Amino acid sequence: MVAETALDRIVADVRRRLDTYTEAPGLEEAAQEAVEARRRMGLRSLNSALSKPGLALIAECKKASPSAGVIREDFDATALAGAYAAGGAAAISVVTEPDSFRGDPRWLVDIRPTVDLPVLRKDFIVTRRQLFETAILGADAVLLIARILDEEALADLLRAAAELELEVLLEIFADEDPATAVASGAPIIGVNARDLANFEVRLDRVETIAAELPADRVRVAESGIHSLGDLDRLRGVGYDAFLVGEHLVRSNDPEAAVRELIGRGDGDGQRC
Repeated sequence: MVAETALDRIVADVRRRLDTYTEAPGLEEAAQEAVEARRRMGLRSLNSALSKPGLALIAECKKASPSAGVIREDFDATALAGAYAAGGAAAISVVTEPDSFRGDPRWLVDIRPTVDLPVLRKDFIVTRRQLFETAILGADAVLLIARILDEEALADLLRAAAELELEVLLEIFADEDPATAVASGAPIIGVNARDLANFEVRLDRVETIAAELPADRVRVAESGIHSLGDLDRLRGVGYDAFLVGEHLVRSNDPEAAVRELIGRGDGDGQRC
């Protein structure tokens, strides 16, 4: 029998919470209206942002995590996102799960008008309803986690996201076979270095799996990145972009921390 992981427990909590929601007639129509409004203002492509020359950093707004507890007591998602943008981040990730991560979906509403970068909703998405809400909240992209979805559910959510013009960062874990994620056709694949059983983070696992990811996808390394050396190490095996959360959230100067990671601390432009 496979032991229950932290991810299993979080997803079970999410599903229980979703079961308490009342019917929301008109939600899909409202989501389509939100897409039209976003299109009029100008769509922001996560894929394009991560594919530009230079080092592409997805900087994450995350108040807490099950392993670390509260990461920043004076957490201000909007101010943090602004600092990341000023520092040169390519995109902003916002963790919105309210229980284990103490997130708030309304942060998306607050953040998007204040930055000109793609905004990614990072949550545990298992239903179309959550995608409709994501579009209404104004996100440009959404995280889907391959491990918590069977192939049929994954295909359905990828289709629904495309209909809502939400780009998808499809996340796998470094200890799993990436074949299903690759076969899904998702153009952006993220690899999470965290061990779900004990929360240990090992970059060597992310390095090993890199060779199994097609070069025609945007490959994102996630978790455990704390230095420019980590980025160089992962970039050397083929990763195109990097999602960094806790290291930046803990920083006394998040803007400077972003600049340091992408090699702009001396003000002479991005490293190549």
